[in-house]
Amino acid sequence: MSEDRSEKPRSIFGRLAQALSFDPKTRQEVLDVIEEAVEDNLLDQEALTIIKGAMQVADLQVRDIMVPRSKMVVVEANQTLKEFLPTIISSAHSRFPVVGKSPDDIIGVLLAKDLLPNLLENSEQEFTVQDKLRKVNFIPESKRLNILLKEFRATRSHLAIVVDEYGGIAGLITIEDVLEQIVGEIEDEHDLVEDDGNIRPFDDNAFLVKALTELEDFDEFFGSSFDEYAFNTVGGIVTKRFGHLPQKDEEIEIDGFIFKILSSENRRIRLLQVTRVIK
Repeated sequence: MSEDRSEKPRSIFGRLAQALSFDPKTRQEVLDVIEEAVEDNLLDQEALTIIKGAMQVADLQVRDIMVPRSKMVVVEANQTLKEFLPTIISSAHSRFPVVGKSPDDIIGVLLAKDLLPNLLENSEQEFTVQDKLRKVNFIPESKRLNILLKEFRATRSHLAIVVDEYGGIAGLITIEDVLEQIVGEIEDEHDLVEDDGNIRPFDDNAFLVKALTELEDFDEFFGSSFDEYAFNTVGGIVTKRFGHLPQKDEEIEIDGFIFKILSSENRRIRLLQVTRVIK
């Protein structure tokens, strides 16, 4: 008996090729095919998220995801190592814009790793910020993220300063900011890891709390009564009280606690710093 050629290809690549064999005319048609591939277990949900993120990057501009000027952590050119080192340590960033005579006068970028020789010598002798400066890239707010990503890769740079239409400093953006639009939040060693649990002490009066922490667990830990709210998680209460999806470093006080956003994505809060209000 001859083989039935109408059968679906048995291999995963064959079935995927068959699913993509038609010529899609719109982006939505492409997404429809990919979503069908996920339903048929040809792709996993994470792959779908990355594909959607990559397609979205072409539509977004720098102004959509940049760190605004008010949130930038900078070093002043006339500061000594002892004066700005606490800023370097507390922020845990690796790159810092250096400002000159005014906030709009960005003269370069300082890399934290370039300070190691001076720290090892435990001396500021002959140290000046200007000696450690790296070149800074300026880009307009309207630049599209897919173009910026290509430029980051071509120049091997990780940070760019964003300028507005009048030439003033609007903010900054990093290669990590762009990549997170594609693959989601990129955690580093400063983020709360899974093994640390949902609530972890941060200092004497502050705690790191995952937004997905159940209210029952939050109340048990802090002796509070948040379970009276019509929500299941801490993130749900905080988002509702803000009235919008809060961005990094936004704060709000709720029932004797100050909630500060440490990490958030496009659709949800991820990590909070929780501090008791001392009266």
